[in-house]
Amino acid sequence: MTNANYKRWSFSTGERGRNRVRAFTHPATGKIFLEFTDNGRRTRVALGHTDVEAAKVKAEELATALRRGVIPAGAAPTLGMLFDIYGREVTPQKSVSTQRFERRATRLFLTCFGSGQKAAALTRRDWDRFIRWRREHGPEGKLEDSDTATRDRTIQADLRFLHGVLNWAVRAGLLDRNPLQGCPWPRESSPRRPMMTEAEYQQLLAVARAIEPRFELALVLANETGHRISAIGHLRWSDIDLVRQTVLWRAQHDKIGFEHVTPLSPAAVAALERAQRRAMAVGDAWVFPAPGDPMKPCSVFLFQDWWNKAEAVAGLVHVRGRGWHSLRRKFATEMKDAPLKDLSYLGGWKDTQTVVRVYQRPDDATMAEAFKNRRKYGERPKPIDTATDTTAKMGEKQDARRAG
Repeated sequence: MTNANYKRWSFSTGERGRNRVRAFTHPATGKIFLEFTDNGRRTRVALGHTDVEAAKVKAEELATALRRGVIPAGAAPTLGMLFDIYGREVTPQKSVSTQRFERRATRLFLTCFGSGQKAAALTRRDWDRFIRWRREHGPEGKLEDSDTATRDRTIQADLRFLHGVLNWAVRAGLLDRNPLQGCPWPRESSPRRPMMTEAEYQQLLAVARAIEPRFELALVLANETGHRISAIGHLRWSDIDLVRQTVLWRAQHDKIGFEHVTPLSPAAVAALERAQRRAMAVGDAWVFPAPGDPMKPCSVFLFQDWWNKAEAVAGLVHVRGRGWHSLRRKFATEMKDAPLKDLSYLGGWKDTQTVVRVYQRPDDATMAEAFKNRRKYGERPKPIDTATDTTAKMGEKQDARRAG
């Protein structure tokens, strides 16, 4: 539409509420501006000329770009823009659990900062404000849940996601730089990382089958492979090779996207053989089919429910933070005598230092062995008799730690 008064001329194109763009002349200068809405916030871009026909063409181009989710030149990208494009182009390529986390984290950031926050204008003050806001509003970002403390590791995971989005925006040409690069991560001075003992594991294993046969199998695999329960829960029978006694861990179901094949222990092979005979399943069938829908795998929430019931039946006192991940720490500590590179591969860690820094624990058996093998400075190390003796000693040390 065109107004007879040139100074008040305007032209609109695009769909209202989606990619509507209006071109108009400024009443004082006569220069033409483009106006559009980005996630509920009105944005204006100056064209710097008075050519009506050129302004119409530019408005049409801008409407097309907005419909495709492209940020137009001259418009500073907002968090709403970045999260919207990232959520459509990047998030769908990730696992279901990661998609769920990223949607949740997106909601938290937009609630705290607002969708109209210019991404390039984020500062250290905004970084600190989000940390305070998360601590005050509870795990789900609701003030009424503030009595439940939000752990720094949870907040750190949210901020790492924001960092990932900003770094992606830089690579995609949407930002010149990541404005939050170098901000310090929130860290817990004494993080809770309880480890399950062998005695506690045996108590759970004794009642596991009565709770649910799938829980018993999951418990054995978590103890024998050291992998995350999310990766274990997404195993298919086609991933299991009982002849070669190996298991394939697929990247799409791994938290760090690490696809690898590892050997299975005799205990894991025996448990899988029993489960396969019971289920009579092969091929791409899930090893842990969901109750009522064998086309879907069990959720991590169901595994946690089984764990909580088993603790109660076994008479174990509930320890906050001791869950499936405590078996991962148990695995890393019991396998301490294995070469670090091999141990990392067996348990699904990419970074060997993560194993040492986060998962392994000091134990009496290892420390006692260290004193036993201590030699005076300048002395030659004691010769090793045979490979058999070495293997036997490793087995003895592992048995001692399990007994402890």
